[in-house]
Amino acid sequence: MDILFGLNTGRSVPTKSVGKRLFGKGASLSESPSSEGLFITRYLYLILYTKYFILIRMLDIELIRKNPEKVKEGVAKKKVPASAVDELLALDNTWRAKMKVVEDLRAKLNQLSKERKIDEAKQVKEQLKSEETQLPELEIRRNLAWIKLPNLPADDVPVGPDESGNKPIRQWGNIPKFDFEPKDHVAIGEALGIIDTETAGEVSGSRFAYLKGDAALLQMAIIKFVFDTLGNEKILKKLADKIEKGYSAKPFIPVLPPMMIKPEVFKKMARLDPGQEEERYHLAKDDLYLVGSAEHTLGPMHMGESIPENQLPLRYIGYSTSFRREAGSHGKDVKGILRMHQFDKLEMESFTTPENSLKEQDFIVAIQEYLMQQLEIPYQVISVCTGDMGGPDYRQIDIEAWLPGQNKYRETHTSDLMNDYQSRRLGTRVKRADGKTELVHMNDATAFAIGRILIAILENYQTKEGMVMIPKVLQKLVGKKEIKK
Repeated sequence: MDILFGLNTGRSVPTKSVGKRLFGKGASLSESPSSEGLFITRYLYLILYTKYFILIRMLDIELIRKNPEKVKEGVAKKKVPASAVDELLALDNTWRAKMKVVEDLRAKLNQLSKERKIDEAKQVKEQLKSEETQLPELEIRRNLAWIKLPNLPADDVPVGPDESGNKPIRQWGNIPKFDFEPKDHVAIGEALGIIDTETAGEVSGSRFAYLKGDAALLQMAIIKFVFDTLGNEKILKKLADKIEKGYSAKPFIPVLPPMMIKPEVFKKMARLDPGQEEERYHLAKDDLYLVGSAEHTLGPMHMGESIPENQLPLRYIGYSTSFRREAGSHGKDVKGILRMHQFDKLEMESFTTPENSLKEQDFIVAIQEYLMQQLEIPYQVISVCTGDMGGPDYRQIDIEAWLPGQNKYRETHTSDLMNDYQSRRLGTRVKRADGKTELVHMNDATAFAIGRILIAILENYQTKEGMVMIPKVLQKLVGKKEIKK
């Protein structure tokens, strides 16, 4: 029989008893009907399928209780109604009241046991059992309301309804001028025989591609270039000093992370919340998900740990194949390799003290810009508005590369500061020199999404003769200066 473990009751409770109250006589959590059960089915299959109820923490509950108006204002900027906060507070009050009843009964039972009042103790024990079995249901409902609340945005994040509210911060580089009509990456790649979406379509379906020949060599060169750069303390020091003199230039540790993740860990990374499931590939037989980016398995590396303060910042650069269903992108960027079901990505992940997390994000963006400048690709830096940023984000900065084939800037990089939104779920803390602990802050950011940076190189470095010049910084790594048929 499936068991629901109520963390606050300390007791194992059959899911049948919870299901009965939630869905009617004889029902268990796995037998939820289509109406009321829908709210719980996907969520609980992620949490309860492991046989235990795992408490997923989100925003600081004390902040919500003590300053609900601030929370309402923050979530509203992310298009979540203030009523969602009221709903949580109501459920939280009910849960807290029930907890007090349970705790009072436990205290009374202990006292009666000490006094050897057996008959009275039996009555209280039965009452306690009845009250305790109600706690898991209340906690589930409370968590479901809690998880709806996104991270609150930073004060300097522009407020806007969607991408139309994003604000350019700066631009770099000169937009190339051609004495011919520039081609897009699809035409270039097909003509050179280095991108083949037609065969991939026959083999795997739409949004897949074969990268062949010099495209494959160029990808390997980009990976080596990034690993070399992020491991070079001399380069990083120059960038760090621009953020703040003496700011840590600690190198990034290269990682090849797992490409599959457990659902409960995915949930702790805030990447499998309601509405996100449709974007993920699920291996039902193994109950594992394919990652959508390297940070999905980089972020949990210190799950449940308290990291000594003198070890921070901890920085990782991961390379991984990533998988996304692109469920909400029907008809968008179908041609080529801009929006793929399977793609490769180099991703930065860092853990810092709370007081350094904003500086860390600025440092990471400086790294992203350095990488783009080394490739000599024009770009602009964008402050992403509240209506376009991710739910877990405290602040999001994007970089958009100029794509001559589309005659516009397109997003190639994202930098996400999560502050303690993920670390609260993961239980990742910093242990201060005085012995006190608090939640670390986490940043993740793109070094390069390989497909998108290949597009930028092909389109910006194309020639009238149909060749593609290789950026100088990559020529030695590729072993040639140009790609030609």
